Amino acid sequence: MLSLVDSGSGTVVGTVRGENVLLDVYRTGSGPTLLLLHGAEGREADEAFTDALAERFTVVAPSHPGFGLSPRPDWCDSVDDLAYLYLEWLEQQDLHDVVVVGLQFGGWVAAEMAVRECSRIGRLVLVDPVGIKVGGREDRDITDVFAISRAELDSRNYADPAAGPGDLALAPHEDVLHIARNEEALALYGWEPYLHNPRLRRWLGRVHVPALVIWGAQDGIVSPEYGRAYADSIPGARFELVEGAGHRAQIEQPDTLAELVVEHAT
Repeated sequence: MLSLVDSGSGTVVGTVRGENVLLDVYRTGSGPTLLLLHGAEGREADEAFTDALAERFTVVAPSHPGFGLSPRPDWCDSVDDLAYLYLEWLEQQDLHDVVVVGLQFGGWVAAEMAVRECSRIGRLVLVDPVGIKVGGREDRDITDVFAISRAELDSRNYADPAAGPGDLALAPHEDVLHIARNEEALALYGWEPYLHNPRLRRWLGRVHVPALVIWGAQDGIVSPEYGRAYADSIPGARFELVEGAGHRAQIEQPDTLAELVVEHAT
């Protein structure tokens, strides 16, 4: 049994089998609750998108265990663990009709939450999510982000590579460490099978809340065709393609994405 207590001071604290759970959480805005699950970029990189959402929602944006400033308990080493952790938090806070927005890796987590339990989720939004297998066994659906250069990674993550962090040799030391920790956590959760759950796609039919799948038209990590297959696997899901955006669409087109979320949730 996992019991999470909202401390109201930027952290969520609790215990699981006697072990403490501590998450660094950012809260902003007012209105209906929106749970924002970040991708490999980390919560801080999504500030403009978060601020745009905060005009209509109370945004709760945790850093996943192992990302940002959130420590990772030894037992927490799978996307399943993250999904159950956030579902338990929704239950312990007695929240209902929560808008869950998952970005890339966080979209995978959000999808895993929704196939398990939708009773406290009112709307689901997935932005360029990974997590499913679309092609054949030998087909690479998702670019190997650990095997390409930093310059190529930026060109695939962004329609305009200048939106990325750029040459890390010129970046502040703390920023480089932050990026390295996030990528280490991504590898831990998504190394094998690589950034997907082979069973997830067949269970997406269990998602019984209104779902919106948003895709950057210039996504070089997972193609829009992958995104359409994702949306087609969720009953009644709507698919929206956003121009001028790559894999991290929320960074390049934060206002457009926020408008789509508001439209979907109201």
